[in-house]
Amino acid sequence: MEKMFKVVKNHPFMKLGKNPAVRDTRNIKLAAVLRRALPPVPEQWDFDLDFAKGPIPTPVFANDWLGDCVIAGRAHMTLRFEYFEQSKTILKITDNEVVKEYQREGGSMVEGEQGLNMLTSLKSWRKDGWKAARRKYKIHAFVELDPSNIQEVKVAIHQLTGTYIGLSLPNCFQEQMERGLAWDLVPGPAGKPNPKQGHCVYVCGYTAIGPVCITWGKKQQMTWKFFTACCDEAYAIVDERDRFVKKSPVDLVALESILQQLG
Repeated sequence: MEKMFKVVKNHPFMKLGKNPAVRDTRNIKLAAVLRRALPPVPEQWDFDLDFAKGPIPTPVFANDWLGDCVIAGRAHMTLRFEYFEQSKTILKITDNEVVKEYQREGGSMVEGEQGLNMLTSLKSWRKDGWKAARRKYKIHAFVELDPSNIQEVKVAIHQLTGTYIGLSLPNCFQEQMERGLAWDLVPGPAGKPNPKQGHCVYVCGYTAIGPVCITWGKKQQMTWKFFTACCDEAYAIVDERDRFVKKSPVDLVALESILQQLG
């Protein structure tokens, strides 16, 4: 008989902070700008281990006391974008810089009111950039993924340095994490996606089981079943440098054309 998970109140080191997903029909879809001929993706992939050939830090970025997961996820992704570009890890992104950006984008410090909208934050990241490790970092574009299309998600993780996703976490998530288990769906109310528990994470890889994200200072496995049920928004990001990468999986001419139409 399968174990029934109990509802556990959030511990202080597990702050949530993703506001409900906002839809925009103008979002560029990854499927619309992918090159037709792409190399096959591997059965499993981890940016840190397979590209960087070693661990990259996974700081909490203040998400243990503040619901700043939208910016914390951005910080984890920025570390890996810059490793891709510079072949070294930036070690100077601070909690203070993450908190400042969270506040700049309108994030509240009041308990019960904390959180940001992922789509609005992505637009700010692209338009205004953010200051981290004493530099300003901007992205060139972001594209929306179809969470039900696992192959598309794998392509984005493998060839675009991971994905930036929003989850409606079921109540069982915390006990699973504390027990060292993969996030998975379980029977009963505790295993159903909870829209009141929105959380943003950066996905750095995947296994046969499912995606691997970074959150609350560690890597967390989830199953594909969990991902497709609980992911309510997912994006791939074209970093600034990707405009000059000939092997980019994105058709950059098509992307530029759409960006010009959007203004």
